[in-house]
Amino acid sequence: MSSTSHEPGRDPRWELFPHAADMGVRGYGGTLEEAFAQAALALSAIVCDPGEVQPVEEVPIQCQAQDAEMLLVEWLNALIYAMAVRHLLFGRYQVQVEDGRLQATAYGEPVDRVRHQPAVEIKGATYTELKVRQEPDGHWIAQCVVDV
Repeated sequence: MSSTSHEPGRDPRWELFPHAADMGVRGYGGTLEEAFAQAALALSAIVCDPGEVQPVEEVPIQCQAQDAEMLLVEWLNALIYAMAVRHLLFGRYQVQVEDGRLQATAYGEPVDRVRHQPAVEIKGATYTELKVRQEPDGHWIAQCVVDV
């Protein structure tokens, strides 16, 4: 499962990749922020179709870490926590990263079990296959495995 893209490797996009009993999330983007937002969409896609989630509520998310890889884990875990305690699903993200600090807004709505048909509950982002890097062509990849 992945998002559609007009030009592979060029447009922001996300995809899931299998990993034993867990699931990997990978985001691609022209900027680090786009890659983080796309990784978050991949996270949402584990639970439901993010295209079906309406942007009814805005949830601010802030986190920081010593490097981009640790920041990705903090970001995804902050989203998992927000989904769990607020009983929300998210379908869109606005992300800003500067000096190891991430400020974002997650847009979503309360879980509707009939309409969203949530597949699983995500327990947490892990350090397994953790990678955040800029490719030679300038595009970014942000990935890790999440425990489901």
